[in-house]
Amino acid sequence: MKRILYILLVAVTTGYTQENLTYQRPPEEIAKLLEAPLTPFVLFSPDKQWMLLLERSDFPTIEQLSRPELRIGGLRINPQNFGPSRSNYSVGLKVKRLSDNAEVEIKNLPAPLTASSITFSPDSKYIAFLQNNPEQIELWLIDVGSLSASRISDRKLNTTMGGYTWLSNSQQILFTAVPQTLKPLPEKSRVPTGPIVEENLGKKAPSRTYQDLLKNPYDEAAFDYYTQSDLVLKNLTGAEKTLSSAAIHSEFNPSPDGALILTEIIQRPYSYLVPAGLFPKTVSVLDLSGKLVKEIVRVPLLDYIPTGFNATQREPRSHQWRADKPATLVWAHAQDGGDPKAKAEIRDKVFTWEYPFSGSPKELISLPLRYSRIAWGNDQVAWVHERWTSERKERVYQVNPATGQKKMVFDRNYEDAYGDPGTVVMTPNQYGRNVMLINKDNTVFLSGAGSSPTGDMPFLDKMDLTAFKKNRQWQCTAPYYESFVTMLDAKKGIFITVRESNSENPNYFQRSIGSLKLTQVTSFPHPYPQIKDVKKEVLKYKRADGVELSADLYLPPGYKKEDGPLPGFVWAYPREFKSADAAGQVKGSPHTFTRLSWGGPIYWVMRGYAVLDNASMPIVGEGDQEPNDTYVQQLVASAQAVVDYGSSMGVLDPTRVGVGGHSYGAFMTANLLAHSDIFKAGIARSGAYNRTLTPFGFQAEERTYWQAPEVYYEMSPFSYADQLKEPILFIHGEADNNSGTFPIQTERFYNAIKGHGGTARYVVLPYESHGYAAKESILHTLWEMDTWLETYVKNPKEKPKDAKVNLKY
Repeated sequence: MKRILYILLVAVTTGYTQENLTYQRPPEEIAKLLEAPLTPFVLFSPDKQWMLLLERSDFPTIEQLSRPELRIGGLRINPQNFGPSRSNYSVGLKVKRLSDNAEVEIKNLPAPLTASSITFSPDSKYIAFLQNNPEQIELWLIDVGSLSASRISDRKLNTTMGGYTWLSNSQQILFTAVPQTLKPLPEKSRVPTGPIVEENLGKKAPSRTYQDLLKNPYDEAAFDYYTQSDLVLKNLTGAEKTLSSAAIHSEFNPSPDGALILTEIIQRPYSYLVPAGLFPKTVSVLDLSGKLVKEIVRVPLLDYIPTGFNATQREPRSHQWRADKPATLVWAHAQDGGDPKAKAEIRDKVFTWEYPFSGSPKELISLPLRYSRIAWGNDQVAWVHERWTSERKERVYQVNPATGQKKMVFDRNYEDAYGDPGTVVMTPNQYGRNVMLINKDNTVFLSGAGSSPTGDMPFLDKMDLTAFKKNRQWQCTAPYYESFVTMLDAKKGIFITVRESNSENPNYFQRSIGSLKLTQVTSFPHPYPQIKDVKKEVLKYKRADGVELSADLYLPPGYKKEDGPLPGFVWAYPREFKSADAAGQVKGSPHTFTRLSWGGPIYWVMRGYAVLDNASMPIVGEGDQEPNDTYVQQLVASAQAVVDYGSSMGVLDPTRVGVGGHSYGAFMTANLLAHSDIFKAGIARSGAYNRTLTPFGFQAEERTYWQAPEVYYEMSPFSYADQLKEPILFIHGEADNNSGTFPIQTERFYNAIKGHGGTARYVVLPYESHGYAAKESILHTLWEMDTWLETYVKNPKEKPKDAKVNLKY
């Protein structure tokens, strides 16, 4: 299908006709920005001698997106090559030698190159990647010494749930392949064998609104067929061995010493209510011959997990290897049954178990909050993170794994960006696993965003592990935004940053602690020089209730205030907070480069608009009050504040302002049009508008519909469809798989507006998901948005008497 199907209704319409519309192209000042060449991604080798430059693929075509796709078990599968159906690839690879900045070509790469999962070996001598051909996925290897590529296995890989990983010796790779014993999948019969029955016998099994689930026995058979794989051990010298055959290997992780493999294998019975990640599974350890060493745990179907963001399974979870030991398992186990509503002094315990797993597991730490993750250091140091969402609480403990002694490192509100101490810098160890970079003087480095009232100023700190005293080693300075990337040489204090400004696009630089010397490593060209003179300013203003707000203002090149106020376009995404102080903190930096994404609003600065991007829309609930108890009032107050402030500056015409958003931003847009007259029109992409269709919670709302029915009703713009009189453009991907944003959300809301005589347009993008992918779809989306803004915001006129409707059948 190469046509976009849409619905258009205008309030004065007394009849309608049908018309098919082909994909449209927006004005060239927008189209050329979308089609600008993409800046490469970079990847550093573990030994920090090489930088790999990854040339990114352009948007796929609608023909590519329309190829066969299987949607089962919460997965989207390409049935032709046993891989994910929607992926981005690297279409070019080069290496840069950091010692002299020389770029070197790689020989014998497959053509056309469609590479993914690109990784260096632990010793940095090889680079592995997956070549994604239409009919099969292949495992390839680049010898860094000869800079030559070759395919190293004849097996077809299965990456629907698997892929590959290096062993620590850099001479072996573990990968999942299409089973050699795979029999053809029988053709689906059009005649059912009976009804589909689900039953619940008094067990509580709440679940959020998942999509692409299994629906019938044939789906179960197809799930088996496309997800089963052989777990294969490949020696770079040529030998291959199948360690586990025809099983659904959802996880496989070699031990740091490369002698054992931790596996997770999905088991029946499956569920029609939850995705594959919640299906039953067995966690086991194998040796390199494929022999079972130890079955660790059997996890049942996880459809019983209570609602709430701190809810988890009753069984042990998060199994992994301790990164600094040869073969020691670590996992967390809920002590409150996984129920955040249960009273418990200890929520989680973390255990370790050393090979050969003959004794009992050892308790590493007991946690009053929910376990989050561990950063391993050495025999004396590990950092254990815990969180509790409802209180926005985060703690980090320093644990001595040998003695169990612990000390508090950080105890903070994670909403408080100004107080964020940063993240500990990691480095590969002798096993190729990332561990804390601990200096000889018992210090570590912390890299952080450096948020402040003047904007983000990233930093690098050094902190001693005894008293936890910090010293600043480096911080970026205006007018640049520069952030730490990786440490090249900790002893000499040499590190890599990425640096940008309003007019300079991001590039990589080398720095040394204590020195002002700056050495440029990359020279990526400006991707869109036509917007280099766009003016950017971070605005800071207040809501009527005193909450501090901010927004990124973009003005057209050459614009002067004496030219008069401009039509405006506000783009936002609401966020919930438990503190007004945290909600009012400045987000982002005034010195960042103007980045363009396919779905952002900045294109319209080239069409003569004042664009207000990332406009703060905080929803605050302090103390016992939940943020959403006053969602609509706070939303309208924030929107009024940004328009009023832009108008007071003389750059924004308050009578010609549009508003838009994607997903939860679309939900915001519909509510603003239903509950205020601030905006001339709105654009709502891929949103949810009736919260009774997401009854077990949404976004940061943990209460169910039955616990807070009035909140669900009042927050749903669907409830106020009769009040929505300003024009609204709906765009939705036909294959949206995001939890909660079923396309029916937009379809029903559109029909409600139509039934009350509102002005609306409903655009359905064939084959598109929650985020749009095909170039034709994105260009058409930009055309729709531009036409809507030009018609209803910049140049509002009388509504046409003869509106056309194109219905999707």
